Amino acid sequence: MKPTLYIKSVLLLFVFLLSIQTNAQRIEDTKASTWEMLKHDGVSIFGGVKHAYTRPLHWKKKDYITLGAIVAGTALLYTIDEPADEVFRKQGSGVPKPIKDFGFYFGKPLYNYGLTTGIYSFGLLTKNEKVRRTGVLLIASATAGGIIQTLSKSLVGRARPTAGIGNDRFDPFNNEANFHSFPSGHAILSFTTAHAIAKQFDNIYVKGGIYALGLVTPVSRLWAGAHWLTDVALGIVVSVVIVESIDRYLTASERYVYNPKKPKIKWDLRLGAGQIGVVGRF
Repeated sequence: MKPTLYIKSVLLLFVFLLSIQTNAQRIEDTKASTWEMLKHDGVSIFGGVKHAYTRPLHWKKKDYITLGAIVAGTALLYTIDEPADEVFRKQGSGVPKPIKDFGFYFGKPLYNYGLTTGIYSFGLLTKNEKVRRTGVLLIASATAGGIIQTLSKSLVGRARPTAGIGNDRFDPFNNEANFHSFPSGHAILSFTTAHAIAKQFDNIYVKGGIYALGLVTPVSRLWAGAHWLTDVALGIVVSVVIVESIDRYLTASERYVYNPKKPKIKWDLRLGAGQIGVVGRF
């Protein structure tokens, strides 16, 4: 199957799922022109990327604890990088080529950006507020993650498994592809896409299917010996952190308002001396 067919198939699947989700909700019509929406979304994308980069300036104690846990987890995985590489490469020899190809192209910038812009374009042309917001979240997250991984690869200069010189060889600012292992750009882009889209659904089976697709790329990079386990694991973590940060920004700024939900009533059974009743809490 050609790369474009992989991406078109996934694009149609995601658009179909988003369409079902939004059709089940009441989307408020907008009278804004396409150009006005495009400008609004451009500002939202810029604001989201800016928020993702400046958020560490506002971190609190719990955020630093989370950072410490991520560093500790990465350090722990670092100790098993080499044996894990052997295991995954052996597994990779028996994986069907179409699955490997899908994993490679789903995380490749050219095709991944085509997918994210395709989802956004669908929302823009149909004036579907929820799909537009999803597209903005995808583009902003992919942009923020893409810049981080591009700079990190050059700055860290970690040797890939295929270089055959071990997981502890670093040569900062080396321009050779063999020293651009950390972190995995494919893992960041693919899981950013999966996480941003999965967040739009409540159905656990739909979520699970989307995350499964998103994990094919990170694992395929391990099968190919293109990255160490720590490169892929940190790439996934970075994806989640960025998507969550930008999603919170879009929610807090109220740049997209659709399907306002009525307050849910929580019913409690109250028992007391000589009385019984049901109390509704808003």
